[in-house]
Amino acid sequence: MTESVSGGCQCGRIRYAVAIEDDEAYLCHCRMCQRATGGVSIAFKSVRVATVNWQGQEPDRYASSPIAHRGFCRECGTSLTFEFSDGASATMDLTVGSFDDPGRFRPVHHFAVESRHEAWVDTSGLPAMRSEDNASTRDRWMRTLGKLPD
Repeated sequence: MTESVSGGCQCGRIRYAVAIEDDEAYLCHCRMCQRATGGVSIAFKSVRVATVNWQGQEPDRYASSPIAHRGFCRECGTSLTFEFSDGASATMDLTVGSFDDPGRFRPVHHFAVESRHEAWVDTSGLPAMRSEDNASTRDRWMRTLGKLPD
């Protein structure tokens, strides 16, 4: 069943709606993604290019390699897309974190495992802390906004 879902960048300058058929996503561990995001991997949802509707501003794009470019917001820096540059692909990837409800997606595979950092794959056994339990962070939000962020 096809469903329209929405997302966008952190500052709200770039918004999108896209038709998806499932909640399957994947983790990319390639060095290009690691360098582009500053993370050890990135979560992507593959979508059909024809189903992406940019609402207002389109993302800015940069050539991240000789074969691909990435969409991002020039104002807040949010990473939004991965697209092959040759225009031959009917699909593109949207960053899972840019969706309004990223928790609905589930990873179904890893890509570029030759660059995967194994210590970061399963972190479920590490101690966990909620952001409101960190007094320094909580107090800064409360002084600035009077509430914790969503």
